[in-house]
Amino acid sequence: MDLSCFIERNAAFTPGKVALHFGARSLTYAAFAERIAAAARALKSVLGVGRGDRVAILSANHPYYLVLLYACARLGALLVPLNWRLAVPEQLFILADASPKMLLLQDAFGELVTALNEQHPDIRIFRLADNGPGTFETLLIEGQGDDRNPHVDLTSALLLVYTSGTTGRPKGAVLRQEALFWNAVMSQHMHDLTAADRVLTVLPLFHVGGLNILTTPALQIGASVTLHARFAPDATLDAFGAERPTLVVLVPATIQALIEHPLWPRTELASLRAVTTGSTQVPQNLIAALTARGVPVLQVYGSTETAPIAIYTRIGGDLNRPGSTGLPGLCCEARVVDETGREVPPGTPGEVVVRGPNVFFEYWGNAAATAEALREGWYYSGDVGTRDADGYFTIIDRKKNMIISGGENIYAAEVERVLHEHPAVAEAAVIGRSDPKWQEVPVAYVVRKAAVSADEITRHVSAQLARFKVPREVIFLDALPRNALGKVQHFVLRQEAARRS
Repeated sequence: MDLSCFIERNAAFTPGKVALHFGARSLTYAAFAERIAAAARALKSVLGVGRGDRVAILSANHPYYLVLLYACARLGALLVPLNWRLAVPEQLFILADASPKMLLLQDAFGELVTALNEQHPDIRIFRLADNGPGTFETLLIEGQGDDRNPHVDLTSALLLVYTSGTTGRPKGAVLRQEALFWNAVMSQHMHDLTAADRVLTVLPLFHVGGLNILTTPALQIGASVTLHARFAPDATLDAFGAERPTLVVLVPATIQALIEHPLWPRTELASLRAVTTGSTQVPQNLIAALTARGVPVLQVYGSTETAPIAIYTRIGGDLNRPGSTGLPGLCCEARVVDETGREVPPGTPGEVVVRGPNVFFEYWGNAAATAEALREGWYYSGDVGTRDADGYFTIIDRKKNMIISGGENIYAAEVERVLHEHPAVAEAAVIGRSDPKWQEVPVAYVVRKAAVSADEITRHVSAQLARFKVPREVIFLDALPRNALGKVQHFVLRQEAARRS
């Protein structure tokens, strides 16, 4: 049995029920299951996709994102979702590392094609478009024969999701099908999710948050999902009234955009049973804005490596612990430990570690990083938190120098790597500065070895990294603060940035 079997079962029970809404289109469960089978047949017969092969997609949210996911599950292949906010050099690194047989590409991101054809001509590219040569639709028509591979089950790898690299390069986290299955069980527990629910998905499916907090759990249980290509405040507020969703996942930046919109006070929210949020510490004023409208706010903690659900509050549970992200999930364990791996007393800060069937299997081709993150079955998150006497977790800091801006993860080392490539930069350090709109934005501290302006440096970074990773400010110093071992003291820079803001 593989993960696509849940779509088949739902199609058998309720063939005419809508699985996916997308704009003016709808896919029933029966049609969804047929598309999955056709995609699997085409991938296998035309492209020779077998167990362990990779299939990549670069697209805004679209039903074929999910068709491709479940087709890969059927074949024992791995889907590689690409973040469309990344710059072309970042995309090329991931594609070189993952070596997919195929890339499904939306026309809007066609700037990648020329470089990809030059550097990786063996990767077959298909367009995500309604018609025309070289489209995914034409590939589906060409498929023949069997739509399954042998020896595929829930232990087979399914997702290869790249996380921003703490060492300056992204790492590919491998999630098995069983990780998504148990993640869905926890989502169902968290949300009291049933087939009667209507889920609105506005966050990008290239993140496990948009894909797995509610979308795949809803399809596993037989609910209906409305997909938006991208988050837009107007469209989301319109959907609250027109689609009447019961559940939605939003990050703090998107909640902020909604409550600041002029239509917010007049938007009908009565259908919402809850809004789920996380990705970073959630400001209390955002929670208050939703609860004042009668909408409970659920919090979830996790990461790409936990599929992502690990710790959460739930409908009907205790939502009156400000700052807390909840209890360990129904199907996993979580602890707070010291540097030796021993659990610390309640209220004592330490590193949050997670163990369970939702935890990733390995980092793709990176045994050293895998061994560092996975120890005796526990995933060491790099996040610092506390656990109170009742078992509730609060995340208070990030051990890794990660910046979360508008729900996107930015690792300081990744930006620092690019800064150090500039010939006029002697040293560089990047930290996150508090921002009222994005929660945090990156700020660079630079020691020069030759004359260079801040604008020149930001242009250099813009050519290599996504816009959201480009420092909002470049501050020149004579020297970076360092400890006795020579390590840069990022916390000193954060304190300095707080004084300047």
